[in-house]
Amino acid sequence: LYVLANEPSVALFRLQEHVRRSLPELAQHKSDMQNWEEQSQGAIYTVEYACSAIKNMTDSSVYFKSIDSLLKHAIAMKDQLNSAQAR
Repeated sequence: LYVLANEPSVALFRLQEHVRRSLPELAQHKSDMQNWEEQSQGAIYTVEYACSAIKNMTDSSVYFKSIDSLLKHAIAMKDQLNSAQAR
């Protein structure tokens, strides 16, 4: 009985039985992990895109300051024109 229980063909049968039982669960886990990886890659892309947009906004602060000074200058000129027309 001991020899029969430890025979290589019985061991292979046990391995095959184990694989047959555990394979569907492992395949499901693999599928779940692939889905999570896709979602993670999408989230990483979104975060990188947002960081890039924020960096571009901070880099454009020079242009906003220039626009602000030009608008203040234009308002001052308009006030001067209005006061000249009022005379």
